[in-house]
Amino acid sequence: MSAIKKYLFALLGLLFLLLVIFGVEAILKVYRANIDLNGKKEDYLLIRTGWEFPQVMAELRRQGWIQNEASFQWTAEKVGYPQKVKPGRYLLTEGMNNFNLVRLLASGRQTPVKLTFNKFRTIDTFVSAVCKKLEADSNELRHFLTDDVYLRPYGLNANNAISLFIPNTYEFYWNTSAASFIEKMEEAHKKFWTAERREAAKRLGLDATSVMILASIVEEESENKQERPMIAGVYLNRLKLPMPLQADPTVRFAWQDFTIKRVTGKHIAIQSDYNTYKREGLPPGPICIPSISSIEAVLHPSTHKYLYFCASDKLNGTHNFAETYAMHQVNAKKYQAELDRRGIN
Repeated sequence: MSAIKKYLFALLGLLFLLLVIFGVEAILKVYRANIDLNGKKEDYLLIRTGWEFPQVMAELRRQGWIQNEASFQWTAEKVGYPQKVKPGRYLLTEGMNNFNLVRLLASGRQTPVKLTFNKFRTIDTFVSAVCKKLEADSNELRHFLTDDVYLRPYGLNANNAISLFIPNTYEFYWNTSAASFIEKMEEAHKKFWTAERREAAKRLGLDATSVMILASIVEEESENKQERPMIAGVYLNRLKLPMPLQADPTVRFAWQDFTIKRVTGKHIAIQSDYNTYKREGLPPGPICIPSISSIEAVLHPSTHKYLYFCASDKLNGTHNFAETYAMHQVNAKKYQAELDRRGIN
């Protein structure tokens, strides 16, 4: 074999070896495990709206998850990820490799957030809870829910805006904006308020918002679901007379003090549209987000002649009902006596 042929074979051999070496190196860069979640099996990477690739890198570095930044960056650049960063909440698993991580982030295939509404009493506490789960700006969401001009197309105002929210578990993408959040809640509201429910409200002389207001009072009056239709019936009987609702929970709301156990003359002296001892009819808005149980209790109340009720002297979460004020006074004195006996102020 001539010297030239030997040289060419040697050169080809060297090139093949280099290709193998670089190929193996490239494969290792792409497929070697590169995510360490510090003892967890899985965790979530949150990429904010407007972030670019350097900020994604900074977040992975801050969390201490990325083991080899250079190999991750090399893989990301090969598929063009730095030019198409997508915000969202992404599920990372322990030992994830660069290929799977970059493919996940580039696809925008984020994991939804499950958000459950319960008995929030104020806009502030509600907004705070929502924005701990979503990227939505808390100041923007609070502004929307307290701005009469913004709420007018929804048929709401700052007092009754919380009636928009139907308690349930919902799925959102983490990067949902405040406006998108409200739009989705309006869709859920419309879905809940079926023709049948609206007709039931109409028969009572109420609309959806006033049902939510009354249901919020029923919700705060009793945790006993079986009693709620009875309590709803009492308040509806009072509204027909008309007669002040005289609902203690509305007084607590007026004071913004939900620790008050015993409503006294001092408490009911407060000047507030939410003080139903002084103001006839329903208060201007819900005093909490009521449960579906309480909403249904208002839509389908018990039929009776009771005008009064007070907590049972057994202090077991039930109530004693009365048709007359005299009988109510008897029940109330028993309850007050039991509070005194137990030293509850």
